[in-house]
Parts: sequence; structure tokens; C-alpha cells
Amino acid sequence: MRIFQLIVLLYLGTAAHAATVIYDFNISWVTANPDGLSKRQVIGINNRWPPPKIDAQVGDRLIVNLLNSLGDEDTSLHFHGLFMNGSTHMDGSSMVTQCPIPPGASFTYNFTIDQPGTYWYHSHTQGQYPDGLRGPLIIHDPKTPFQYDEEIVLTVSDWYHDRMSVLQPHFLSKYNPTGAEPVPNSALMNDTQNLTVPMVPERTYLFRIVNMGAFAGQYVWIEDHNMTVVEMDGVYVHPKETTMIYLAAAQRCSFLLKARNETARNFAIIASMDRTLFDTIPPSLNPNVTSYLLYNTTAPLPSPNLLDTFTPLDDTHLRPRDNIGILPPPDQTITLNISMSNLASGANYAFFNNITYTPPLVPTLYTLLSSPNLTTTLHSTIYGTYTNPYLLPHNSIVQLILNNLDTGRHPFHLHGHTFQILHRSAPNAGPWSWSDNNSEYNHKSPMRRDTLSVEPNGNAVVRFKADNPGVWLFHCHVEWHMLSGLAVTFIEAPNILQRTLKVPDDHWAVCRGKDGGRSVPVEGNAAGRGTTDGEVGEWLDLKGEPKPPGNLPKGFTRGGVVALVMSCLSGVMGVGVVGWYGFLEPVETKRGAGERSQTGVSEERKSTGGNDGVGMFNGAVSAPSKKVPDVGGSLLIPVVRRGTEVVDSEAVSFGSETAAVDAVGARSMGEAEENRKGKKDVNGDDAMTRA
Repeated sequence: MRIFQLIVLLYLGTAAHAATVIYDFNISWVTANPDGLSKRQVIGINNRWPPPKIDAQVGDRLIVNLLNSLGDEDTSLHFHGLFMNGSTHMDGSSMVTQCPIPPGASFTYNFTIDQPGTYWYHSHTQGQYPDGLRGPLIIHDPKTPFQYDEEIVLTVSDWYHDRMSVLQPHFLSKYNPTGAEPVPNSALMNDTQNLTVPMVPERTYLFRIVNMGAFAGQYVWIEDHNMTVVEMDGVYVHPKETTMIYLAAAQRCSFLLKARNETARNFAIIASMDRTLFDTIPPSLNPNVTSYLLYNTTAPLPSPNLLDTFTPLDDTHLRPRDNIGILPPPDQTITLNISMSNLASGANYAFFNNITYTPPLVPTLYTLLSSPNLTTTLHSTIYGTYTNPYLLPHNSIVQLILNNLDTGRHPFHLHGHTFQILHRSAPNAGPWSWSDNNSEYNHKSPMRRDTLSVEPNGNAVVRFKADNPGVWLFHCHVEWHMLSGLAVTFIEAPNILQRTLKVPDDHWAVCRGKDGGRSVPVEGNAAGRGTTDGEVGEWLDLKGEPKPPGNLPKGFTRGGVVALVMSCLSGVMGVGVVGWYGFLEPVETKRGAGERSQTGVSEERKSTGGNDGVGMFNGAVSAPSKKVPDVGGSLLIPVVRRGTEVVDSEAVSFGSETAAVDAVGARSMGEAEENRKGKKDVNGDDAMTRA
């Protein structure tokens, strides 16, 4: 009886602390200029930008009522890092767990939060969040294991001056065959620059930092201060002191900072974009953003000490505070090879195992829910070829082997879970092999997080338990790579999901067009084929499913052959013309017996007419620079006739060097005399010739 009373009291105590937290978000375009360099349209909430921070507590029910007032774009919201246990339909991934929310439509996200930590929310529709639709989401823990006096939330991000609707078409086009990602124009901290953070000496602060960027990882450090890391991606860790952290796009970190016992000066907080990710670095780019710990309002803000080399904490060697041991050997191992290549459109795409993700006609969750029987539900074909689907049995242990065959870092994010990090190689280690099973990693209690950065031409091995029925994306969180197809779909415990999940009416409603018909189908396979009472064969027919452009043809197409032949013919003809021209006599010369001549103007002669090297384009006449034989020779004297720019040469015989010089002078003087007699005007370039 006493135990029962304690259980009731504990339940009532928990219920008393839980609350329903409601946010009403009207999403629309507003104007902002966060870096002070360029005003632009951004996506704001309730006519303001930056978007607000969402605050809740473990056990709370969070409700976000969203109205899309953008007018020209669909939208959605993903709550990054939250597991959405039992609520996969609230995950917010367009064409995965819901239809996109069209302009003028409303949509409600409603779920209970059971995990503390530092998270963020952002649009998960067509690369939209770099336009500004992203903000921090903090889940407070009444039972936090760490003591501190005050909490400070910082966000870091890259920033573009152009809308994604401008940047995307060029990025995914034949005019960008290498797939070079647009380089950000600036870096921001809390969506601004030169932020000041007031400090009280000797107080302990909990800093929560989120990288909300679309592309760039960020190195973060605070001058003359140490950071004690206590959380990564919502996972509490044993405290680890460091002077620098690295946050890839979408990663989060919390650390404790003890304020100094002095007020004489202020200290810089620096975030520096990872420039190794950029194909080119524009000369105008400032990759750093600086904020300040403000100890003294009257003291100057110091210039930051910028670094050329970075030595951040290795997050894979941290240990979770809960000391959860390594998961059992995997029931299913999935090897994912990451690569980039061009398709028939000429654009550069990203691939997992040679498949580039392409959204289906029917949201993947709705395909699952409308499947008529277990046979089709458990058949991966119905979910499409280009959603890259993998079926995960309930509570199975899944191991992912990630082989990064690309030359850039990739931060991979798993929806609905954290994963244990069993191995991450150094750059250029190549694909993973069993010999890479690195004993230096803590395999008794491996680090867990939901986003892991894999090194260029490197590999990683992660493991998780499929204990959260749902449809979950696993994808690169460089938004450019997500757009170009670097994603797979995990369909976890579909039989349980089909039996237990109920989708609210307002979710179905956004799939309908304005005329009352459905603009996005909500039943059938990835191609929209099949009905809730249809035959298996109908569901397995993917004719009409969305596809990426085809592969580049092997060898030459007919048009390519024609172009090659014409190019070769043009080249041969060009060489022939040049050769024919080279055999032509440039001038008519008269030679006497035993005479020697020089044809043309030696490159060693000095030009008297300017910087073109031969002096013929400004009317100047060059004199020979080499000694001319005293006897038996002739000299070709260039004569420029203005107006036609034709250069003629006439042979003048001479018997000595003096005679040759006199001959040139006489010729020039003779022409000058003729000009005077004919009363010609001599000016401009002709004056230079005469001189």
C-alpha cells in the first residue's frame, strides 16, 4: 500500500510540473539586414525576424499552430533532435511524414517532449531554412545534473544575401557541373554581429550553442576562457574541459563557463567558418564573426586574435553521463557509400549507393498507412526506388557503415534517434574495413549524438536500436547536399505504425488543393498507384514515380559524334590555313647578285612608337639593332600608310652601315618633303612617326 501511495505521489508530482506550451506562428516574408551589408527578404514569424526561441520543459506538451502566409512557397517545421516517440507524423519532413503546407493553409504540430537538451527547429521543405526559418529550441531539465547560475543561448550560422529561390537553380544546373556549393556571404552569431554578452565575475554560466547554418561548420572559442563541455546533441556527457569546439551544421553543444574575477577588460567570442568546405574563397569574405563577453561597459571591445590552425575537441571521445553500454552486435548492417556525380541534365548530384534521393508522389508515411495488407507494407518496393528505403524491424540493432568517397566533410543526421559512434576515421583513410576497428574508442560506453561529421575520403561506423516506430530520414545536413539527393529513408516497424498511428484531420487537409481536390495524393505507392483495397501487383507497379535525370550516356551520343567530327574538321582546316599563310611571301623583294636581305622586323629591334614591341601599330619605324654588314646588303624598310594600317616593305640597297642609316633617313625626309608640298595634315600618331 505504501509503495502504491509513493507511485501515485510521484505521478501527481510529475503531472504537476508538466504543462501545455502553445506557440502561434504566422510565417511570412519580412526584410532584414543581419550583417549590415545587404537588405533582403527573409522568412519571419509573426512579422518579426529572427524567429523566437522555443522554451519548454521535459514532460511538457508542445503545440505549434502554423499559418503559412508566405504567398509563394510551401513550408513545414522540423524539430531537430526530438525523437517524436509515437508521433512520427509530427516530424515535419515534407513528402516524408506530411504534405508540404501550402500558402494560406494551417497546420498544427502537437507532441509531448520526453528528453532534455539543446535543439532547434527549421523548415524541412525544399531547402527553405537558409532563408531564415530556423530558431533554437531549448528543453529545460528540472533535474539537471549540472550546477550553474545563468543560461545563455548562442546560435552560429552562415548567411547568404540571395534567396534560395535564386541560388538553387544555378547550383543544380549544367552551369555548375562540379557541384560547387554557393559560398556564404557572412557568418552570424544570434543572427547578428558584434553581439555583447554581459558577465558577472565568478558566476557560472551554461552556454548552449547551436549551429543553424546551411553549409559551414564553425570553430568556436572564447579568448582567455576555458569551456567545460557537458552536453552534445541533447546527450549529457561527463564534463570535459577544452579551449575550442567544432560544430558542423545542425550540431549543438552545451558547456559551463566560469566568469573571471576581474572587470578591467572584455573578451572576444569567435566563430570561424570551416573554409575547407568551400571550393573557392572570395576575397571579400570575412569567415569570422565576433561577439564579446562584456565585463566592463566602459572598456574597449578587443580585436580578436584570429587563428590559422584549429585544434577543437574530438567529440567522438566523449562519454555519455548515463554510461549506457555498447549495443549488442547488429541484426542488420547497412553500408552507405557517399559520392557525387553528374547526371544527364549536366548538374551534379549526391548519392548514397548510387541512388540520389527524389521525393515520391505520395508522402512515404501515407504510403505506409494506406497499404492494404502486411504483404505490401513490408515490401520496400512500394516506398519507391529513389526514396532509397530501408525497412527496419522493431527493436532490431542497426549498424551503419558510412564510406565518404567525397573530398568534403559531411554532417549526417538521423531523425528519431541518437546513434552510438563506434568509429570515425581520419581524413583520407578510405572505406571502412574490419581492421579499422579502432581500440582507442570507448566501446564500453560509446558517445551518442544525432549528427556526426564524417571526414573527407574517410569513414565512420554508428549503431542504434530501432525502438521508435516511424518514417525517419537519414541525410547530410549540408542543405545543398540534401537538395542534391544525399538522403535515405528508414521505415521502422511499419506493421506497428500502421496499427497504432492516427493522423489528425488538419494534416490531411493541407494535401488538398484550393478547388477541393487533392493536390498531393495521400494513398498509394511512391508513384501514386494502388488503393487501400488494391492488389499486391498494383502496389508494386512504380510506373510514373518521380525520378532524377538519367545517367550520363556511355560514350558519345549522336549529337556528340557530330560535334566531335565538326570540331576535328575545323581544327584541321584551321591548321591548314595557318600553314598556307605561312608559306606566302610577305613582301616583294628585289635582290641583286650576291645581295643579302632581312625579311621582316627583328624582335630584337627597339620600337620607337610605344609598348607594342614592334612599333607598327602607332606609325613608328624600327631601326635594325644588329650591326649590318659594310658591303653587299639590303634592308627592308617598313612603310606605314595610315588609314589602312597596311605595312609595306621596300628593299633599299646599300653598301655600308652608314649608307643604310642614311637611306632610312633619306626615305623619311623624302616623305616629309612630299607631305609639305601636298600640304598634308600630320598630327596624332603620324606626328609620332615623323618624330
